[in-house]
Amino acid sequence: MNIELKKYTKMGIVATAVVVVALIGVFVISSMRSESNLATALEKVSTQTAKASDLSIAVINMDKIQLDSKALQDLRKQRTSYEEKLKNRLEKEQKAIEKEKADIEKSQDVLSQEALQRRVVEYQRRVSKLQRDLTESAQAIEASYQKALNTLQQKHLDPVIEGVIAKKKLSLVIDGRMARVGANVKNLDITPEVVEALNKKVSGIKMEKPKGF
Repeated sequence: MNIELKKYTKMGIVATAVVVVALIGVFVISSMRSESNLATALEKVSTQTAKASDLSIAVINMDKIQLDSKALQDLRKQRTSYEEKLKNRLEKEQKAIEKEKADIEKSQDVLSQEALQRRVVEYQRRVSKLQRDLTESAQAIEASYQKALNTLQQKHLDPVIEGVIAKKKLSLVIDGRMARVGANVKNLDITPEVVEALNKKVSGIKMEKPKGF
């Protein structure tokens, strides 16, 4: 290695070391700033915590509410009814399309190439339209169902749950699907009372007619 090359190599090493030291300095300063900001942010956080003896806890199982609620049972029946109508429509359209396909196959030796091509194109158009219509109808059913479900929750279920919480003066309600409860614990599950109150408040809610029905 000649002298000039050695000189540039040494300069490169020194420059790299300077950059690394500078980066370490920036990181340390940044960390110090971050710690300072966190300490400032936590200044007004109280050291007080809730005592177990002061808490009144309950669990609620939303899956069971969906199964046992009369309004939700009625809502599911409505959705199923629309799905059955859609299924019947599909079967009817499928039969018509299958007949069209069979007719095209039979007429291959009779029609001109141009006429046959037109019938094939029309057949493909009908198949595509059917697929599109069925997808849109299925989405419309689900959208109508979800809208009714949201209305039921906001207008009826949420107020019932809040009322039960207020009446029992509960501090905390846990999702029963996630909780593990001992057999000897009494009056912890409020699900039956919520279901009973909800059934008294509302027995059914009507879905809006989905688009296309």
